[in-house]
Formats: sequence, C-alpha cells, structure tokens
Amino acid sequence: MNRMLIRNGHVVDPANNVNEIGDILIVDGKIAHVGAPVDSNITQETNKVIDASDLTVTPGLIDIHVHLREPGYEHKETIATGTAAAAAGGFTTVVCMANTSPVIDTPEKIRNIYEIANRKLGKEISTKANVYPVSSITKALAGEELTDIRGMLNAGAVGISDDGVTVMNSSLMRDALTLSAELDFPVMVHCEEHNLNVDAVMNLGETSRKLKLIGSSNAAEDIIVARDILLAEMTGGHIHILHVSTEGAVDLVRWGKQRGVKVTAEACPHHWILTDEEVEKQGTNAKMHPPLRTERDVNAVLEGLRDGTIDAIATDHAPHTPDEKALGMVDAPNGIIGLETCLPLVMTYLVETGILSLKDAVAKLTHIPADIVGIDRGRLSVGAVADVTIINTQKTAKVNIDTSRSKSRNSPFNDWQLKGFPVKTIREGIEM
Repeated sequence: MNRMLIRNGHVVDPANNVNEIGDILIVDGKIAHVGAPVDSNITQETNKVIDASDLTVTPGLIDIHVHLREPGYEHKETIATGTAAAAAGGFTTVVCMANTSPVIDTPEKIRNIYEIANRKLGKEISTKANVYPVSSITKALAGEELTDIRGMLNAGAVGISDDGVTVMNSSLMRDALTLSAELDFPVMVHCEEHNLNVDAVMNLGETSRKLKLIGSSNAAEDIIVARDILLAEMTGGHIHILHVSTEGAVDLVRWGKQRGVKVTAEACPHHWILTDEEVEKQGTNAKMHPPLRTERDVNAVLEGLRDGTIDAIATDHAPHTPDEKALGMVDAPNGIIGLETCLPLVMTYLVETGILSLKDAVAKLTHIPADIVGIDRGRLSVGAVADVTIINTQKTAKVNIDTSRSKSRNSPFNDWQLKGFPVKTIREGIEM
C-alpha cells in the first residue's frame, strides 16, 4: 500500500467548501482523508510525508485550453514537453486543442492522443499531466462538414472545437449545438468574423494606426459571440466561449447567462493584464489571436472574472519557435506560452489585488473547468483521484523563460517579478 501524507497545509477545495488548515492522506493514488490531523500510527505507516506548513494545498490545477502541437508540429512542442511545462506550472490536467497536423477529426486520432499521452518510458508514464483531447467541429477545420462527433465522444473527446478559426456556417453551428443538447458536451468556440479581419495582425486602434498595421476590430469577436449564444439558446446546447478579449463579449456572455442560456466562458492572463500597446514594446511576443485589446477591454474582462460572468481561467498555451516569432508582425504566428506563468499571474494580478479571493481563483482553475468539459477532476473528495497542487503564495521570483520546460520561449512575461508559485505538483498520488 502506497501512502503519502500532506501535513498541516492550508487546504482550499472550493467544490467541497473546504478552506482550513488540515491534513490530506493519499492511499494508492486516491484521496483517503481531508481535514483534521491524522494520528501518529498512520504517520508511521506513510511512505512519504510532506510538510505543508505555511503552504496552500489545492486540487490539481486544470487548463482546458492548451496547444500541445503533437502530432505534426513537434518542433514547437510535444505532449511530453507540454505536460512537463504544465506540471511545472502546477497543472495536473490539460485539455488539448484539435488544430494539429493532421487535425484531430476522427475517433482514431482521438485514441492516438490518449495512446501518446499514456506512453511509458521504462516503468514511468512519459507525460507529467493528464491529457484530454477535444476534436474539431468540422473536418480538417475547413468549416464545411461536421466531423463524426458521436464517434469522437465515444473515443474520449471531452468537447469539440475549431479553435484558431471560426465555423462561419451558422447552420453547421446550429447542428453541432443540437448534438450538444442531446449528448451533453461543450462546443468550444473561437469567435471571429473572418470577413472583418482579413490580414489583421493586432487590435484595431491607436497603436495599430501608429504602427501602420492592419487591425482586428472588437466587432469581429462580438458578432460571433452573439451569434453563438443565440444558437445555443435556440438549440439548448452548451456553448463555451474561448479566450474572451472584448468588453462586448463579456457583456454578451453576461446577457446570455441572464437569459438562461447554457453559456460558459474563459479568459487568459494576457487578456486581463496586457493591452495592445505591448505590441510596440514586445513585437511578436505580444501577437496573439484574439489580439491584445485596450485598457477598457482589460477592465471589462477583470470585472467579468470578478462577478462570475467569466467562469474559468485558461492559458491558450501556444508554443512557437524563436525563428517563427522572428518573422515580424505580419508573418509571425499568433500566440504565447502560458502554462508556467499562469498561476503566479493569477496570484499577483487577481488575488493580491483583491479582484478574486483565493478560493474563487482556485475554483476557476479546478472544479469549474473540470465541470465545463465533464471530467471527474478538480476536487479533493475522499475517493477522488489524488491530483494535488501545493502553492507557496508568498514566494516571489522573476520569470526566467530560458528555464521553461516547454520547447518554445514565446512569452511577454519574461523578467516579470511575480508572487505566488507552485512548489509541488502531485498527479494520481505521484509527485511530478
């Protein structure tokens, strides 16, 4: 029998309304006890004891929006390196997007992701975090024909998404959401009216005009958010809005919730910290999709997080090589890495500032994202899989992107002084 004891930690488990000093006993990879100190006999029978005094102990963090790049783009990231970055950032579970090469658009390709994620090196599983794939909504992300959604759900897909592009055909989105209502899964949508964004490389505004770059308007995002909320209302399906970035999108999600629509939303740290002015300072490390917006949009996203309009925090971890990011604003790919900086950014810019309580921040990183994609994670319930993150909320450090476990280095947060870092990540009772 394998026993691990985490002693005297500040246990924060929002799903079970736990917010107190206590012990956690893990037996054979499952939670066996949470709460009052265990007796000395159990301590003596324990293989490993972790002293969590002055530390915070939470369910393992969950990121439902990650690009692991495998198969097809292994020069940017692999499932092994991406999950190593996840574990370093305190994440025990990631949900990977379908825009690989080939696109994850058949049941066989879903099964292949699970096979790679569970591949063993010797006696150890090579991946450092649980991996759950989503399938694409349309075949080859072409926006013309729905995939075999039933087959891919049966193969283990936890949702469907054409992330990176929008399904512009409203009848296809209606049909996908009709299936969502029947089979109970999230349709995870990238919201962008492509006809308004031709050749855009950043937000449309003062900075884009100053830099003489083509900009993307807020309206391009807001139009599709509105459409997809209305289609979810019409069908009863579950629409999940990926990487909300505009004031209008926040208002629309709030409106949809008030109408009783099954709509959830996520926001990424870069959209509630940075503005489009960062493009002038950092160039392509501030190029992302949707783009960085204005201070007004940043404040709206922060308010959406505070009042619960935005349900979850995700990273949209999007690794690219230095050579790719060196191509300049017009030609460089969109996106930044985020798995290792997310938690300290949450602690520094949401918890320390009082926008979110520690409990609410942990909820948006654990059981709420788990519930969105319907996985049995994000809780420290007795009998649950022992995925645990231990955090030093007082630790301050500078981000050093050169030490990242990711294959890529594309981050705008290098050298930032942050507070609140993970110190141990435990997956299924094993320290990663």
